[in-house]
Amino acid sequence: MDAVLRRRGTSRPDVPTALGLAAGAAADLLLADPRRRHPVAGFGTAAAALERRVWRDSRAAGAGYAAVLVAGAAGLGAGLDRVTRGRPAVRTPVVAVATWAVLGGTSLGRAATAMAGALDAGDLSAARALLPTLAGRDPSALDAGELARATVESVAENTSDAAVAPLVWGAVAGLPGLLAYRAVNTLDAMVGHRSPRYARFGWAAARADDVANWLPARLTAALTVAGAPLAGGSAREALRVWRRDGAAHPSPNAGRCEAAAAGALGLRLGGRNVYGSRVEDRPALGDGRGPGSGDVARAVRLSRAVWLAAAALAAAARLAGRARAENQAVPKSVHPGVRTANVRRATSGRPSRRTA
Repeated sequence: MDAVLRRRGTSRPDVPTALGLAAGAAADLLLADPRRRHPVAGFGTAAAALERRVWRDSRAAGAGYAAVLVAGAAGLGAGLDRVTRGRPAVRTPVVAVATWAVLGGTSLGRAATAMAGALDAGDLSAARALLPTLAGRDPSALDAGELARATVESVAENTSDAAVAPLVWGAVAGLPGLLAYRAVNTLDAMVGHRSPRYARFGWAAARADDVANWLPARLTAALTVAGAPLAGGSAREALRVWRRDGAAHPSPNAGRCEAAAAGALGLRLGGRNVYGSRVEDRPALGDGRGPGSGDVARAVRLSRAVWLAAAALAAAARLAGRARAENQAVPKSVHPGVRTANVRRATSGRPSRRTA
């Protein structure tokens, strides 16, 4: 029976995948992003080259562009999944490297910590120069409080995009999920923003990113509620602000993360953001004071707790999926005759439900 389950992909691969997810998260925690020859940067270079060839002011052209690139990333993941299936000693390090490559939680925290250091030193020029590593808004006229707000908002939003979401999709779909999600999110960052060039061409990439991040953003908010005491905040207040203000944000996902963080940290986020020639006036999230440099460190601490909890949940989900598949394959508390019938059906070649 165990051989049958292995052949159908519902058993053994999950333990190496779970270990790989955990090891990849640990690598990101200890090492941050690869400093040279980052695979995501390579994907971005290829995506930019393809864009130069196929760009049209058209939703259809943009949808085809995004589909080709995401399908390519998913196909690479599926190929790696196939060649490592049944080979746990190979699968675990492959999943670990893929997880490490697509995660960005520690690099996010380091960038925010550098911003806090510049603000503490009163060096606004350095702080403004650092902001593009965290947010897309124009830093030239921002004071210390606005730079701190931009940083806290970026940490809250990108905890989901850079860390929780890849782990969720790794738990759901293994290697293809890890690589496809990172492709979707990278394309959104490249072409999914509102500008004359990308308003139509980037539409599909932006909508795909919204869909891919719907569940991870809400998990991020929930884990932010749970982790609020670690940042000296209140879980009850985090939940209250998330429920009240989360939908007020123009993004269907970022608002949930930012609102929960505002409540957890006792802050008020939102306000006027300038993106080149475009200005957005966003509603307030939370009822507290405006952020300062000290709040950036609290946001980083909360972010780290959230995505490490997500890593533990992702690994546990893969292990639980394996155990559930094995328990469903041969029920332990049924009549022996029924059990024999179940075994006969499992070996008869009929298709079975596959678990993630």
